[in-house]
Amino acid sequence: MSTLLPDAPPTAWTMADVQARLPGFPADRIRTYPAPGTATEQDVLDAEARSDRICELIDGTLVEKTMATNESMLALALAYLLQCYLDTNNLGVLAGEAGLLKIFPGQIRAPDVSFIRWERLPGRGSPKPPIYALAPDLAIEILSRGNTEREMDRKLRDYFEAGVLLVWYIEPKTRTARAYTSPVEWTEIAPDGSLLGGAVLPGFELPLAELFARIEEPSE
Repeated sequence: MSTLLPDAPPTAWTMADVQARLPGFPADRIRTYPAPGTATEQDVLDAEARSDRICELIDGTLVEKTMATNESMLALALAYLLQCYLDTNNLGVLAGEAGLLKIFPGQIRAPDVSFIRWERLPGRGSPKPPIYALAPDLAIEILSRGNTEREMDRKLRDYFEAGVLLVWYIEPKTRTARAYTSPVEWTEIAPDGSLLGGAVLPGFELPLAELFARIEEPSE
């Protein structure tokens, strides 16, 4: 059964109803309160405030984001290396796994790491909303056991429909990655290969071996 928010009232929805609405999504991460199809942007914020859990909003349904410790370490290491690049190439800003982005109406995503160009953000001194209504230029997802293939395929389609230019899916289990420039165009990156920034982050190159070494104990 799904895990309800601490103050959630009983719901008449069954998990079969929910999974019919979001096929392929893990049942234990789908919230049945508010009722699927009725959740709003404010419900995303309320869910985090009440349970300290980050949820994405998909077709009016709250789906809890999952990330284990190892995946979080990788995301932070990658964000650090990206920030080092941005320190000398001041193109934009990074957001982490709690960076909520309304990529289009009714769809709020939280990539593990995202890059957004300065010119697409609210101007200096303007109000900063809790959820930015924009799609990132680069979205990065560190895959975990809690992710399903159908879930990640849906996320990929949503990203590019919203205007994302580049998506990296990083697979810790095999130390490989995929760099997508569309839902049907990608480059496989082997353990001895490198992530390339392309037109989004010109000149950025990061060997996957260097990334994974960042979260491992140094050899003697």
